[in-house]
Amino acid sequence: MPDRSAFGQRLADEDERRVEAILDEMTVAEKVGQIVGVPALADVDEAREAVTDHHVGSVHFGGTPHNTPAEKAEFVNELQRAAIDASRFDVPLFVRAMAEHGHAAISGSTVFPQQLGLGATRDPDLAARAARVAAVEMRATGVQSTSSPIGDVARDQRWGRIAETFGESPHLCGEFTAAMVRGYQENDCDDSVLAVTKHFPAYSEGVRGEDQAPNDISEYTLRRVHVPPYEAGIEAGTAGIMPCYNVIDGEPVHGSPRFLRDLLREDLGFTGFTLADYAGAEDLHGGHRATESLEESLWRAVHAGIDLLPSGGAEYCEHILALVEDGELSESRIEESARRVLRLKFALDLFEDPFVDPDDAVATLGRPNHRELAREVARESMTLLRNEGDVLPLDPDLDQVLVAGPNADDIAAQHGGWGSVEDPRPLGDTVLDGIEAAVADGTDVVHERGAGIDETLDVDAARDAAEQSDAAVVVVGEPDYVHEFRASSQAFGAEEFPHRERLTLPEAQRELVEAIHATGTPTVAVLVTGRVLSTPWIAEHVPGLLLAYQPGSEGGAVADVLFGEHDPSGRLPLSVPRSEGQVPVRFNHLTHPTVDHEAHRSSYDPLFEYGHGLSYTDFEYEDLSVSPGEVGPDATVDVEVTVANVGDRAGTEPVEVFATDVVSTRVTPVRELRAFDRVDLDAGDRATVSFSLDVRDFGIVENDGTRTVEPGTFEVRVGDLVESFEVARGRPYRR
Repeated sequence: MPDRSAFGQRLADEDERRVEAILDEMTVAEKVGQIVGVPALADVDEAREAVTDHHVGSVHFGGTPHNTPAEKAEFVNELQRAAIDASRFDVPLFVRAMAEHGHAAISGSTVFPQQLGLGATRDPDLAARAARVAAVEMRATGVQSTSSPIGDVARDQRWGRIAETFGESPHLCGEFTAAMVRGYQENDCDDSVLAVTKHFPAYSEGVRGEDQAPNDISEYTLRRVHVPPYEAGIEAGTAGIMPCYNVIDGEPVHGSPRFLRDLLREDLGFTGFTLADYAGAEDLHGGHRATESLEESLWRAVHAGIDLLPSGGAEYCEHILALVEDGELSESRIEESARRVLRLKFALDLFEDPFVDPDDAVATLGRPNHRELAREVARESMTLLRNEGDVLPLDPDLDQVLVAGPNADDIAAQHGGWGSVEDPRPLGDTVLDGIEAAVADGTDVVHERGAGIDETLDVDAARDAAEQSDAAVVVVGEPDYVHEFRASSQAFGAEEFPHRERLTLPEAQRELVEAIHATGTPTVAVLVTGRVLSTPWIAEHVPGLLLAYQPGSEGGAVADVLFGEHDPSGRLPLSVPRSEGQVPVRFNHLTHPTVDHEAHRSSYDPLFEYGHGLSYTDFEYEDLSVSPGEVGPDATVDVEVTVANVGDRAGTEPVEVFATDVVSTRVTPVRELRAFDRVDLDAGDRATVSFSLDVRDFGIVENDGTRTVEPGTFEVRVGDLVESFEVARGRPYRR
């Protein structure tokens, strides 16, 4: 079994000896401290006391008042000095932060689109580059680990944390998860951070679309859909895994040896550290009612395999120490986790250089080249859903353009979750800023907000401005919420965002869009949103509809697409339902019979399909080939297809390969994504795109996770083209 611990490598022999020497001399209390963390809140003294009096070995930063680069660096240095001074072995702190799409909780940082936007790019290498920049900015402020990437597969559009996923395809999620792990941990260099892939093994499918609700899925769905992205992250060398809050098959994952030892370590070969989610241990008694007390919850979590508890501070230390002293937990179990934590600190060179330079932090965050990359990522994510009558791209020389809507000039809404909206104002350009920069000098840009997220403002003023304008851009969508158990920077009623019952725009925003459209002025709606939203009226009536996701600090990228500087190449990573009642709707649903084929509406009939996205040019697919036509169960098949740009301008086409197992002993999806790539073509050009597919990936999934490749016919689809190959009869392949 390969070693897949921190950075995927073993420590130097000298450092291994130092780890063991420290463990040999540590008291039980000192070892316990290494597996407990404390949140770095406003009270510096509280954090310092936990570090100095209870040997707490890690600090977790979520949203804190220390939100400038210099403040964060100085605060980390202060805590590092306290920890080293208090330790008999000069053990430094392990510092973590919520930084899922850039070091977004720090003003001045570069904020990238959230993961759903990254998935839309169909460019894992671009995601890896974004992770690399995020790592550089984190390390500059003294942070060495991030709770990212998110390997969850999005299967219910109501779920509030869907913005943090890469989409609904396990293959897409796996490719992007692995890419971001590599980006964070690249080259084990001084400015790398440890990736913690989360929320293992299946967070995203709680019943009712409710966060943290029980996850009522079969072993088959768990192994076929949810585990593969984590397997990809482990193969890429993720240093950490964070379990999900949910109950699966009646077992709270934070207290389950079945999931944290048998599945994670034995089946998947993970050798890194497991990090509890913030309140994951407390939920064992507080929410799941699986234990009677905090002490019992901590026993169950540590016994199950949790290595690091990030939030409990002194209280957790006291309870765990008592469990060891009473013989309920063995010292060897504590030592197992403490060893993993100490190895991380050596791997990160923290024993040699735990401090950072505040001036360097200021100079590093938001560097021009970092912001340029963020704008590139945001640009590539833009997904054009509708362009009736070629309303887009807009002419930058128009006399007047109206910009309206609640998200046109709202940096917080652009940033999305886990970002700072405190003073000082976060770095970045809003959509309005981008439009003002994109138009010609003589063009008048009129801004009338017209509506808030859920409140009507001056719709009449927006309507009047639209009547006087040559084009109108209405930027609507959601606020900057994280998910349903953490509030937005704004307050909303229970009937509106950010609650899972609503996938349509609030009435105030619908009224604004309809009023502007009624003027007859060419209108484009831009959705700045974490989730995909059901907007059937807009999809039918408004000529232009652009999904911008939550683009991060560089909202000006929206204008790059609106005015044609950049061809839109984003493709939906998630199906868009027609209504809440259609949820869940997904392209890779299982095939099934119907009673009346004529009367039964298609099981997959979304408002916009997975993979949908328009360009300013036109592409055609030609000459799909799959070879050889017959293979063994452990072979590869080569897929080639020609893509032609038949339009009049350059563009980028994401090419996706889908496959269907025509007949199988276990029911399989109507189609599954097996490969994807992007091709850049000038007008009139064509190119052949090639893929090599491992037949072993086509196997049916057994309940123990093995794949069995059965003989039979497999169809391969690219665009509207279909070809097939045969797996020869003989001994099935199992892995």
